[in-house]
Amino acid sequence: MAGLRGDRRREVADEALVRSLFHEHGRAMLAYASQLTRDRAAAEDVVQEALVRAWRHPDSLVNGKGSVRGWLLTVVRNIVTDQVRARRARPTEVPESPTDVAIQRDHADQVVNSMVVMDALNQLSTEHREVLEQVYLLGSTVAEAAKALNIPPGTVKSRSYYALRALRDIAKRPVEAERPAS
Repeated sequence: MAGLRGDRRREVADEALVRSLFHEHGRAMLAYASQLTRDRAAAEDVVQEALVRAWRHPDSLVNGKGSVRGWLLTVVRNIVTDQVRARRARPTEVPESPTDVAIQRDHADQVVNSMVVMDALNQLSTEHREVLEQVYLLGSTVAEAAKALNIPPGTVKSRSYYALRALRDIAKRPVEAERPAS
């Protein structure tokens, strides 16, 4: 029974120690931590951690080496330094965003789409395919395509129109599944 009372007295004394430390030095600790972290919430966490360390090591406060405030402020600085080092040691966390997932899906879709387009282009006549390649794949203007293909600009326009129409028709056709020969 005497041991239980002794433990309870120690808990009360420890709690009183932490309260008195916070009452006497809390404002200075918070100001220093805020200056180091530039974040009020992070500074409050640092002060709390420093008080926990003081509670765990009360003998460090009364060992006669320097002031209590100096010890507490050194603990605050060490905690902030440890946090900065820990962040630098870890790779930067990159949150997965919906756009990242969409980009990955888009890439797969682009591959499939390009295969479908290439197949459709192969079904066009040579004249229509050459015009579309010049204008859409190579980015040529009508005049540049006409010069490259050695045809009038009006022909480039009409072939482009009919080639796109033919591509649309090809795209509307149902895809026939390839079946293995029986």
